Formats: sequence, C-alpha cells, structure tokens
Amino acid sequence: MGKSNNLPLYVLGVLLIGAFLLIGFLMVNAVEEGIRQAQSAVRPLSELTQNLSTQVAQALSPTPTILPDPVTIVHSIRSLARLETIQYSVEKVITAESGQGTFGFLFGDRLLLIAHGVVIAGVDLEKLSPRDLRLENGVLYVRLPEAEIFVATLDNSKSYVYDRETGLLTRGNIHLETEARQAAEEEIRKAALEDGILEQANRNAQAYLLRLFLQLGYRDVVFEEQPRD
Repeated sequence: MGKSNNLPLYVLGVLLIGAFLLIGFLMVNAVEEGIRQAQSAVRPLSELTQNLSTQVAQALSPTPTILPDPVTIVHSIRSLARLETIQYSVEKVITAESGQGTFGFLFGDRLLLIAHGVVIAGVDLEKLSPRDLRLENGVLYVRLPEAEIFVATLDNSKSYVYDRETGLLTRGNIHLETEARQAAEEEIRKAALEDGILEQANRNAQAYLLRLFLQLGYRDVVFEEQPRD
C-alpha cells in the first residue's frame, strides 16, 4: 500500500496561520503608511491655518503706533530754585464706579485701579528774602520758607486697571479711568501729607543747609520758624 502525498493537517494549519499573519502584517503597514501620508498632507494645512489665525489676531489687535507731532510749543519758561529734600513712593487702590443701583447690572460701570505715585517735597529757596537771614555775633539766623509739595503724580508705567466690570447694555464710561487717575493723584498727595512729608522735608532742608553754611565759614546756624500770620 503506497504513502499518501497529502500534507499532514497540522502542517497545513501552520501554513494557513502564517499566511493570515503575513496578510495582517501587510495590511497594518498599509494602514500606517496611509495615516502617515494623511498627516503629511494635513500638516501644511494646519500650519497655514495657524499662521492665518495669527495674522488675523494681529490685524484685530495691532501693536499701537505712537506718532508724536513734530511741532513743540513752549508756553512759558520759569527759573526755579527748589531744593527737593524728600521723595515718597506711594501705592493706592482706587475704586471708581458709575451707574450703580437698581439697574447697575445693565448700565453700571466699575473699575479697580492700582495706582503707583511719586510725591516730592522740599523748600523753594526763591522765596527766601534778605530779611529771612541775619548775622549776630557770628551766628547765622535763618528763617526758611515753609516746606511744600512740588510734585504729586502717578507713575503711569506702574499704574494699571486691575479689573473692570460693565453692565450688559453699556460699553462703559469713557471718562471713568481718567477720573480714577485724577482721584488717585489727590489720594497719593493726601497720604503723603498725612504721613508727615512736609515736616520731614523741612528737617532735611535744615540738615542740608546747615552743612552748606558751616562750610561757608559761619560759626553756627540757627533755624527759626516763620512768623505766623
């Protein structure tokens, strides 16, 4: 009886499994290649969309261009003899609001301003007259003008609107921030006065001028108060 030429069933099964695995491998590679090609095709479009979005954003919110008028008008010139003796740096939080009340949620406007300001005080030596100086027995008697505030202003580089809320039916009061900044300057000035800036400015002026007069050769210097009206 002769041998059969048919392959054993287990060998045939192994060959079939191998064929299926090979087909599956080729299909996975084909799908991955298709995905890579699709991504390569979409990437330029995505970059184009991103660049277009950036350009649109720049067009809607452009960087401001400052163009100062080349013509400068000088209204007045005044010589000064101010002796600045102290500077305060002050921070105030200012709340400004308008249209508040029953319909505030519709027409109200409210902002919070973080205000940084500078206050400079000293003595105006231009107000020093000859009758305010007298020399007796080598002692110089001096009556300085009263100390005053020369500058009380906001530092715009550090001041900013921290928060603003407007009603549903309003774009806000266009003057509100300006009014808040004006109020901030006044509050900064008041804060410096309450902290005794004028008294300190007067003391600093006396200390500075004392050294100056002694170097000029005066034996002693006495500062007197200005007579009250």
